[in-house]
Amino acid sequence: MKIYRYEETDKRALLMRGIEASGVGPAVSAILADVRARGDEALFAYCERFDGAKLDALEVPQAEIDAAYDQLDPALREAMELAAQNIRAYHSMQRREGFRMDCGGGVYMGQKVTPIEKVGLYIPGGTASYPSTVFMNAIPAQIAGCSEIVMVSPPSCSGTIAAPILAAAKLAGVTRVFRLGGAQAIAALAYGTQSVPKVDKIVGPGNAYVAEAKRQVFGLVSIDMIAGPSEILVVADGKSNPAFVAADLLSQAEHDRLASAVLVTDSMALAQAVSDEVERQLSLLPREAIARVSIEDNGKIIVTDDLRAAVEAANELAPEHLELCMDDPEAYLPLVRNAGSVFMGRYCPESLGDYLAGPNHTLPTSGTARFSSPLSVDDFIKKTQYTYYTKDALAQVADQIAVFARAEGLEAHARAALIRMEKE
Repeated sequence: MKIYRYEETDKRALLMRGIEASGVGPAVSAILADVRARGDEALFAYCERFDGAKLDALEVPQAEIDAAYDQLDPALREAMELAAQNIRAYHSMQRREGFRMDCGGGVYMGQKVTPIEKVGLYIPGGTASYPSTVFMNAIPAQIAGCSEIVMVSPPSCSGTIAAPILAAAKLAGVTRVFRLGGAQAIAALAYGTQSVPKVDKIVGPGNAYVAEAKRQVFGLVSIDMIAGPSEILVVADGKSNPAFVAADLLSQAEHDRLASAVLVTDSMALAQAVSDEVERQLSLLPREAIARVSIEDNGKIIVTDDLRAAVEAANELAPEHLELCMDDPEAYLPLVRNAGSVFMGRYCPESLGDYLAGPNHTLPTSGTARFSSPLSVDDFIKKTQYTYYTKDALAQVADQIAVFARAEGLEAHARAALIRMEKE
């Protein structure tokens, strides 16, 4: 990995991410329009074309979901049940209540919290299986009280969805599952078809076609975020174990050639040791080819004068995953302003958060942690305001309403308040 001295390098260039345009916009637009026009007919055609699956039905029957759960390896089932329990416990703390303010004089106002009725979950599939992503998306929706949780996931060429994904759907409270992937799946959820219900919000990660489809349907439906390549930034002191740090960097590099893995440390000795260790561990990985491109193209090690400067560099990058590998991570947590999820201490690898700990792993990427948050129960609710005034209470402020409205040139607004003060 390339090593840079923070204080001796152009910081703006050092902390800048590469931006790669997908170029899939026109193709996605055509798919969206086709599904909107032809519905299920288009979906069956795209499943055969892109997934190699000739389907008789799009929806997965409950019996198939139940069988997938029953066939799970016992060790995997135990791990999945523990993960679901931890994720449910953590997200239950995010439940939000409405409020009412009694202001006196015949006035009260407040806010009511209502779950989004129908949500769609996109779960990557095909050659990969990510049951953890089912939990991270479905469990917060279930806790929020969404009445319909519709999951889509691309089938294999045999027309099946991986058993762990179906089992996770059962454990997480998904109400319906469809064999659908790609931009066509997003279209089906956004517009509705003969088989697939139209939803109000779409969440979940996917490839460039899925991300672009979510971007294009936003406004017709809500979305969670446009997810970019995975990324990790490790802030580590000189006492850190270089093998631990290298393993954590590679845990994200193996995701994707565009993933980024960054170490920021106050120790040149650790920087060199981690660089050597990354090279050693790369050769042990089944996904070495992917991880190596990620490390060579997007990986870097930054050496700062002290750990405060290291955390400040992390704030500038606003990483998806931030590890604080040091003796007293709590002392540095208040300095963290921009990060999706923070992992504290020497025995808290990012992969703990991916699967088991409880906090969500659907996180802001590409620096968007500067202004956005991890997926949570809040993503599956909406808030409605309400206000009540008696006639006497309105009389106290009607003139001020009129003054304000006329200052903005809106006479009808003024009259709507004043007319109620006239004798009936």
